[in-house]
Amino acid sequence: MPSPLVATPKEIAAEVADGATVAIVGAGGGLLEPDAILAAIEARFLATGHPRDLTVLHAQGIGDRDARGLNRLAHAGLVKRVIGSHWVWSPRMQALATSGQIEAYAVPGGVLSLLLRETGAGRPGLWTRVGLGTFVDPRHGGGALNARATTPLCELRTAEGEDWLFFPRLPVDVAILRGTVSDAKGNITFDREPAELDSYALALAAHNCGGRVLAQVQELSPAPILPARRVRLPAALVNRVLVVPDQPQTHARVYDPRCSGEAIDREAVEAAAPDLARAIAARRALAELPEGATACFGFGIPDAVAAEISRRGEADRYRMIIDHGVHGGRLLSGALFGVASGPEAIISATDQADFIHGGAIDVAFLGFGEIDAAGNVNASALGGNPVGPGAFMDIAQSCRKLVLCGTFEASGLKCRVEAGQLVIDQPGRFGKFVGEVAQVTWPGWWPEATGQEVVVVTERASFALRGGRLVLRDIAPGIELQRDILSRMGFAPEVPQRPGLYPARMLATEVPLAAPPA
Repeated sequence: MPSPLVATPKEIAAEVADGATVAIVGAGGGLLEPDAILAAIEARFLATGHPRDLTVLHAQGIGDRDARGLNRLAHAGLVKRVIGSHWVWSPRMQALATSGQIEAYAVPGGVLSLLLRETGAGRPGLWTRVGLGTFVDPRHGGGALNARATTPLCELRTAEGEDWLFFPRLPVDVAILRGTVSDAKGNITFDREPAELDSYALALAAHNCGGRVLAQVQELSPAPILPARRVRLPAALVNRVLVVPDQPQTHARVYDPRCSGEAIDREAVEAAAPDLARAIAARRALAELPEGATACFGFGIPDAVAAEISRRGEADRYRMIIDHGVHGGRLLSGALFGVASGPEAIISATDQADFIHGGAIDVAFLGFGEIDAAGNVNASALGGNPVGPGAFMDIAQSCRKLVLCGTFEASGLKCRVEAGQLVIDQPGRFGKFVGEVAQVTWPGWWPEATGQEVVVVTERASFALRGGRLVLRDIAPGIELQRDILSRMGFAPEVPQRPGLYPARMLATEVPLAAPPA
């Protein structure tokens, strides 16, 4: 007999009513992405005009920068309001936000995950200091990304003499998620998935708000799942299941047991020719990491820092994490950012957010789009499109030491090394050191208020942030201070009489092949 648990695509799409608040699990590049369910909802809307006017919540970026994932819901009329942490994986949804066809908001990814956990637990909301002084702060926009978003998502409150942000609970009507195996009752595992993300928190929020939990899985098991500890989402929280036998692990890989922590990664890290500016910045940034530190890595040049550690065969010298819930292993990059090959542990992104917010990160490596004269950082509004902070705020406002990594200029930068000297052949078209940032993702006053250490690293110079002012520390050999640095900044940093020099090894043009682990 067919199980009432198991649904067809049409049946599972019909579970989503007009006006529903829908929370979706997933991360960029197809990580834990329930794309078949989203495709079914899109097909129903295109055929019938329903569901309509959805509010969509997502704590990570979801999609393939084209048509999958959150892009499937990016139709005028289908979505009314989106609250998301990271938007770049869905250019179609970005376009709806930019054109003002939807209400668009951005919040820190960890904050949203924790808020949904609080909602599911029946508590009134989330208190946090993450987001203070940024565009998420209600004094500076409340997370709004366009003119249609008029209601701040949080309130400023005071507790024990300190400012806090309070995010009221967010009731959820439908949670959409993905796992690997479901039994006949709806107990679900994540055996072949590279992460769990915030699946449990979203399911708990929907269930305890009287809503529905819809899960996509690869396999339906007729037998109970053993051992029981494999089950990470109990049947009590699951309403319907869509079985997708050809469900890929990510958009880039059908299945790799190393990425789900089912096998050890014993491959040598290949010495691919990295972009020179990126490689130099990554090596200089790595010099800021002390032995034994717990280090967290963001997207872009920060993941090149993690790759440099792997190429050197030095992963065992540090405790490496990413906000998705991964600990250890070889952190992958590009479309596979958020995945580690051969991880040591995979916990939920919600638990990882607690780990991060509580101050467990010794050093964080994050990218930046702009830095201004007051030390404010923009990593969330770039190129005129809504980007969102992802977990940038969660990490940057919680770590003990923040290393901001990037090229000195963006778009078109060309450089080379000649006789041990760095030569800038073509500057980038857009400066990153500006008089005033377009959006504050991290406030320059934060270190003074918290005692945090902050370093800014590029291919040609590094700076410390002290007293809300950038102070030049050292420069790459061959770089002329006035021509290559000061004249290309929108403000004047503090300059010591004799800046230091990058060690020659940081300008190496060849990367040695690391030996495979024993």
